[in-house]
Amino acid sequence: MAASLPKRTTGCIRFDMNTPLRTLYHFAFDPHSRLVRLALGEKKLAFEEAPVKYWEPTDEFLRLNVSGLLPVLVESYDHGRNITLCENRAILEHLDESAAEVRLWPTDPQERGEARRLVGWFERKFDYEVNALLLHEKMEKRLMGMGAPNLSALRAGRDALRDHLLYFESLLEARNWLSGRHMSYADFALASHLSVIDYVDEMNWDRYKHLKTWYMVVKSRPAFRPLLADTLPGVAPSAHYRELDF
Repeated sequence: MAASLPKRTTGCIRFDMNTPLRTLYHFAFDPHSRLVRLALGEKKLAFEEAPVKYWEPTDEFLRLNVSGLLPVLVESYDHGRNITLCENRAILEHLDESAAEVRLWPTDPQERGEARRLVGWFERKFDYEVNALLLHEKMEKRLMGMGAPNLSALRAGRDALRDHLLYFESLLEARNWLSGRHMSYADFALASHLSVIDYVDEMNWDRYKHLKTWYMVVKSRPAFRPLLADTLPGVAPSAHYRELDF
């Protein structure tokens, strides 16, 4: 049987009998995991971290989520009931229902629909067109011992990233936040993905004035601080990764 996954506590809220003990199974540089960490931080919900090497999941983790995909949030209550929520969409919906004091889906129906569309964009289109090339070549290959990056795949990932960034720049030129007038899960989704790409020094922020200004605002939020403390063994962050004003 695999050893229990290590845990550490994040947050500053004390638990009472009506508050679940939350455990987040995640990998620090998985953008989808970062989104949930930002959501928990913004809602000021304390949680324990259980790091997972998603490229070699343990039997314990696969019992939680047979797909092997991250993140997974487990809520444990005093009366013995556990709630297991697998992957982003289920976790985000649950958090907005159970911790409604801070809403991260906009209340306006049109804006809420736009936020959901954009979160889906990152779950599918951005993940497939950018992360599967750029992050795979620059990060995953190192973690999995798969050798040097493929230069043609890197070029394709960079080309796709540029197209996506131009689109986000056009949205932020016309809006206060990514989906409209209010900060939402869409903003945290974009920030989660770009923060990992920024760590591996693939962001040229000076080309995207509105995107850079928006990112500095999101990056300055208290919920973002734990992400800036993350380190990837053998890979130094970009020179400006931890800078709030860059």
